[in-house]
Amino acid sequence: MNNKATAVAPSNIAFIKYWGLRDEVLRLPANGSISMNLSNLLTTTTVEFSKFFKKDLVIIDGKKEQTESSRTLKHINRIKKLGNIRAKVKVVSRNNFPSGTGLSSSASGFAALTVAATKAAGLNLAEKELSILARLGSGSACRSIPDGFVEWMESDAHDTSYAKSLYDANYWDIVDVVAIVSNDKKEISSTKGHSIATSSAFFATRLEIHKQKMENIKEYLNKKNFKKFGELIEAEALELHAIYLTSNPSLIYLTPESLRIIKNVKKWREDGLPVYFTLNTGQDVHLICEKKNAKKVSALVKKIQGIKKTIINYPDVGARLSNKHLF
Repeated sequence: MNNKATAVAPSNIAFIKYWGLRDEVLRLPANGSISMNLSNLLTTTTVEFSKFFKKDLVIIDGKKEQTESSRTLKHINRIKKLGNIRAKVKVVSRNNFPSGTGLSSSASGFAALTVAATKAAGLNLAEKELSILARLGSGSACRSIPDGFVEWMESDAHDTSYAKSLYDANYWDIVDVVAIVSNDKKEISSTKGHSIATSSAFFATRLEIHKQKMENIKEYLNKKNFKKFGELIEAEALELHAIYLTSNPSLIYLTPESLRIIKNVKKWREDGLPVYFTLNTGQDVHLICEKKNAKKVSALVKKIQGIKKTIINYPDVGARLSNKHLF
């Protein structure tokens, strides 16, 4: 058995989001979601189990994690149990993008960790099992396991809450231009945000209209109807931020720069450029356009005051093994 393995996993952008949990321990979502894997927001993670290690060590982006509070080690321990492993572990992980700013670094992080650690543990898990396991680390990580355009099925049971690929990465030539407005970590984590979701007076209404929204997005994906698709993902993003704003305590993720981008997107559309925005739990803005317009959108965004940089993402495959170890 090779006790060392490395995996690369993409972050993902949810077009229809999940918010709120039916079960906080199992991370069962209040609703299903649809996402796309992102080619240039990647986490690379190397995991090694060895009887020669004296203690567990986790290094993320060059910083040691405190072992007592480590979500990473908690996840590793789940995998150790599955593989009947008693050895200590070394985990080294790197993101090629800012973490904790709303770009879903926990999605790519726990997807890469799941694939690398299960391989290092000698486990041979199917995609569905990997998705279920990744979900326990971070809900959205389950969507970074399959390829391309992905659905995380709504379920109230552990073994049926997983993600599957709807279409592969080459299905549709759309692009996500991420506008980085700040590298600051958000003040309130997504985990905390999920736990207060139901305190919003609008949360119940959101769940009522959710099923129809999922049907609509699948239809627009199937027909590659970019206009309808864009209008729906924009409305969905704003709806979700309405839930954040009306939670108790309120979650205010958007900055003046975020709002400046949103207003510009609407203006660019009026001027004939088909581009739509979507948002996560953070200040950075995702601009969705067709591939042919990606460079133009990126150039326009860079002219906006306060924008740090843009990252152009194409649809990507899911988590995969790599032979380029980090140590």
